[in-house]
Amino acid sequence: MARIYLTREIPEGGIAMLEEEHELDVYRGDEPPAKQEIIEHVNDAEGLLCLLTDPIDREVLDAAPHLRAISTYAVGYDNIDVGEATRRGIPIGHTPGVLTETTADLAWALLMAAARRIPEGDDMVRRGDFKGWGPKVLLGSDVYGKTLGIIGAGRIGQAMARRAMGFDMDILYHSRTRKPSFEAECNARYVELDELLAAADYVTLHVPLTDDTYHLIGQAALAAMKDTAYLVNTARGECVDEAALVTALKNGDIAGAALDVFEHEPALTEGLASLDNVVLAPHAGSASIETRTEMAEIAASNLLVGLRGETPRYCVNPEALEQKTG
Repeated sequence: MARIYLTREIPEGGIAMLEEEHELDVYRGDEPPAKQEIIEHVNDAEGLLCLLTDPIDREVLDAAPHLRAISTYAVGYDNIDVGEATRRGIPIGHTPGVLTETTADLAWALLMAAARRIPEGDDMVRRGDFKGWGPKVLLGSDVYGKTLGIIGAGRIGQAMARRAMGFDMDILYHSRTRKPSFEAECNARYVELDELLAAADYVTLHVPLTDDTYHLIGQAALAAMKDTAYLVNTARGECVDEAALVTALKNGDIAGAALDVFEHEPALTEGLASLDNVVLAPHAGSASIETRTEMAEIAASNLLVGLRGETPRYCVNPEALEQKTG
């Protein structure tokens, strides 16, 4: 029986799978544990189940001499020093695919909410300021028939395109590689980033956080967008220069934005929360009961398999086990 440290309490299905075979040490706080808290608890752990908010770097790994497997309750893994874990022969599991449609649902909801100013309308009604229908009350923007610009045509980006087809939108995309089958399925057109930014009525981000995508949307990109366009980000907060976004929203350089992730999460860049033309969600892309439950079960399964010395079904670094046996 191994000892497993969980940096947060996950849905019960995953917990039950783990405690059936191993001893669990679960952090019960609502907020992410401090790094020092993680360091103290991984000292004698053989398995680690973490979240995207947890920094699993060399310092943490140095504090975990018995660690044999890591599983992250997320698709992304930029919080983990993958190279160092691989060098130590520690496989890393993650949860791709399961949250594709759920996250695309949320991204589409944010797009619609920003375009039709739904949060502003909700606030108006709740304040008692709604005085009845009027020709100019909360005029928003149409979505049907407009142009959607998708940056990052992976699973979620393609799921967004399928939703856009129902709204008869022109679909442009920019990605590291061309996707001929995606182009054929969704009548999507590959363009360079500058062309996408200049042409799209709605720009939606679906890229991983890398050196190339850090502040991908900054002052220059925002200036290239239409002043009637909207930005939607459900990828990583650091992909957007939030200070530049605040300025663009204040100056009317773009019409609005909708964010589910933030550059300094959970903190907001000064001025962002006071703007009416931005919709803010609490990193809820995968937050459906069905998806979060399945994520828990996949994350638990990845960890159990890794602890058995086998390659997890969804493994970031399968070469780690070769390193261990090499």
